[in-house]
Amino acid sequence: MHPPPLPTAARSRRPAVQLSVIVPFLNERDVLPVCLERLRRVLDGLNESYEIVFVDDGSRDGSAEFLAARIRTEPGLKLLRLSRNFGKEAAMTAGIEHAVGAAVVILDADLQDPPELIPDMVRAWREGADVVCMRRRSRAGESWLKRASAYAYYRLLNRLSKAGIPADTGDFRLMSRKAVQALLQLPERCRYMKGMYAWIGLPTRIIDYDRDPRAAGTTKWNYLGLMRLAMEGITSFSTAPLRWATGLGVAAALAGVGFGIVITLKTLLLGEEVHGYPSLIAIITFLSGVQLITIGLLGEYVGKTYMESKQRPVYLLRDVQRSRTAALRLPGSEPDTAADPASGYARDDAAGPARQAAPSAAMTGEGPHAVNF
Repeated sequence: MHPPPLPTAARSRRPAVQLSVIVPFLNERDVLPVCLERLRRVLDGLNESYEIVFVDDGSRDGSAEFLAARIRTEPGLKLLRLSRNFGKEAAMTAGIEHAVGAAVVILDADLQDPPELIPDMVRAWREGADVVCMRRRSRAGESWLKRASAYAYYRLLNRLSKAGIPADTGDFRLMSRKAVQALLQLPERCRYMKGMYAWIGLPTRIIDYDRDPRAAGTTKWNYLGLMRLAMEGITSFSTAPLRWATGLGVAAALAGVGFGIVITLKTLLLGEEVHGYPSLIAIITFLSGVQLITIGLLGEYVGKTYMESKQRPVYLLRDVQRSRTAALRLPGSEPDTAADPASGYARDDAAGPARQAAPSAAMTGEGPHAVNF
């Protein structure tokens, strides 16, 4: 079966790249050689033209320098260097906007998601799926607390929102060019990619797999960061917490009225003396807690609105480096970028001299969220 049709603008010629693999990373120098080797082995076996798009989210351990050296001698590589650490969601956005393949795969550099599953994902795409979502059957190398919290979080999020995010899934997935184009139409700056993937809909295939431990290095996530991401997901795709706050306020008010009625009746009918201090402190403490929770929830949504209103770009690019050609260039295809034949690779650097023939936005994949400087 042939791959799904490309958008109209791309039908005039065969795309130079059939598959783009996006690898966002932060300080992963130890694992990048292994990651690149395993990706090469898998992708070379597909008999497809491909590119590997590495996105450096502000690394300081020599990761970018390692990849820059490989780009000079190897085909099919692209390196996007962000100006600082913008976060994984921004790094994935950058990779998606610069990927030029007919299908796009997102893969973490730590290799917990095995690249050996990419052929299965491509097969599902060729059978008609616009999104191939990888669902974790097991999570090796993760603590019971992280597994339990992830289990509870995804089920809570799906109860709160209508996005229909598949439980136990991450960013490891394949998207067709149609799905990528739909995703790039979403304009928000505060981005929760798992929810955005689900929101666009389109035919989706789910494949179960066993997640591996990290191949090398240590995780860059901590529980505070995961909690922040969880709150981002809830507030991005649901207003249920605001309704809950309203319900909590109503319940507190009714409880206060009921408590007042009970005290009044006991005083009038039984003649009991009212001991005001303990009950007053308890009521004030309870109501103060309700008010602070409500204000905090309102603050989350107001803060998100404020961040969106500033219209800042999702990320800033320091530079873009490309290999001269896509790997396994097929007959009749065209290279995705012009390069300096003497150097063997192309470099887009806003700090350097102006390029004589800058590639078009359609070819570089630059989207509405990117800013070169």
